[in-house]
Amino acid sequence: MEHYPLSRDFQVPLNELRVVARGLTRPECVLALDNDILIAAHGAGGYSVVSSDGTVSHRLIESEADPARRYVPNGIALAPDGCVLFADLGKANGGLFSIDTRGRIETVLDAVDGVPLPPSNFLTVDEYGVLWFTVSTRKIPRSEAWNHEVTDGFIGVIDAAGTARIVADGLGYTNEVAISPDRRWLYVNETYAQRVSRFSLIGTPAAPSLGARETVATLTGADLPDGLAFDVHGGLWLTCIASNRVLLVRPNGDIQTILADTDHDHAALVARCVQEATLQHADMQTAGKSTLGNVSSIAFGGRSMCTAYLGCLLDDCIRSFESPIAGLALPHRTRRIA
Repeated sequence: MEHYPLSRDFQVPLNELRVVARGLTRPECVLALDNDILIAAHGAGGYSVVSSDGTVSHRLIESEADPARRYVPNGIALAPDGCVLFADLGKANGGLFSIDTRGRIETVLDAVDGVPLPPSNFLTVDEYGVLWFTVSTRKIPRSEAWNHEVTDGFIGVIDAAGTARIVADGLGYTNEVAISPDRRWLYVNETYAQRVSRFSLIGTPAAPSLGARETVATLTGADLPDGLAFDVHGGLWLTCIASNRVLLVRPNGDIQTILADTDHDHAALVARCVQEATLQHADMQTAGKSTLGNVSSIAFGGRSMCTAYLGCLLDDCIRSFESPIAGLALPHRTRRIA
């Protein structure tokens, strides 16, 4: 019998969503700190900070950093030393970078195993100082991997000793990763393979390796899993672009719809094109009639960890709703921007 405290009937009506802040640019990834500060990716090259009263400020890369290159921060992270890090999802270039409060940029990693990093998706720094990162695909343009056939994404680490290496390869458009509450597993969204996978955590916390891939959940239609976050009871909350749904994978594997604002005509088009390997860039530059703007990220925060914040690809805002159960507190929650 499943002993999970969330009702199977729990859903969030659209009219209960709250707009936390506007004036953002492609806030694909959101971090929530315990002082009610939010940090969001800024698609024009940097990050945004949302204060507890909703005031928004931006930290952009200084123009002289590399005038010939356009950085596109996708996943962002807050390191133990207070540096904001981002994964660059550029058109042809990738890599992991840090940016300080004056807009100065430094390279964290631009190659692994001697090979330049392709456009990079996500990164996070765990409590042992290990930086986990993902590359969705080696294909350029990335749209060539927006189907079930291409499986060339990977997960990498920079371990506590500073060694960078690939720890899992052959994934179907690798997106966000999260460590389970019991720290036995690393979970990952494979967006265009439409599945959630996990790997057993082996090695040591400071120099981890991964076991074999296991499928946790298989999705259908236009459910393309992007963001993910655990609650304290082991439920895994997913955001799905295209379908604009928030799903919950309960600990027993059942999938529950928490929030939905789907344009069904647009979703049918995307689902068909993913199956036929014909999905184009323009198809994903709209959410159709959905108001959620391709919901891409979920982060639990607030004093009780029961506020769920939602980032997106195509709107200028962060939205939130209240959850009956608390999210899992991540290591960056108590960190501060330096």
